[in-house]
Amino acid sequence: MTRQKIVEVWVGGFVLFALASLVVIALKVSNFEGLSDKPTYQVNALFSNIGGLKERSPVKISGVVVGRVEKITVDPVTYQARVTMNIDTEFNELPIDTSASILTSGLLGDQYIGLTPGADDLYLTEGSQIDLVQPALVLEELIGQFITKFSNSGE
Repeated sequence: MTRQKIVEVWVGGFVLFALASLVVIALKVSNFEGLSDKPTYQVNALFSNIGGLKERSPVKISGVVVGRVEKITVDPVTYQARVTMNIDTEFNELPIDTSASILTSGLLGDQYIGLTPGADDLYLTEGSQIDLVQPALVLEELIGQFITKFSNSGE
């Protein structure tokens, strides 16, 4: 092979490696887990306000991802947001009195669901509902309350 052909093969290999690396990075950034077949079970929670929570948002315990938000719908009876979560089955001993809060990563980061395990002897199972919930804090509402209190205190 000539020197030019060897250089072309190396450049082609480098380009293919760069493209494969970009695909892997894109899948990691988008939280794509379509190729992992971890067994999960679904639990639900009703929130009065979910803020900017999205499908595929992480579900965490003490900062460790234990699942993902599967679906967000409106409950036809209570008109609250019904959040369906897929929890990895390795965390199948979560007490039934576990609480769920919608939290934010940093000041303006993405939102996720934080679970705080309770102390009950019964465990969450497929289709269980988490009753102890804390809705998302909406920054605009907090600012509005602050302005209202501040303007009322001046009178």
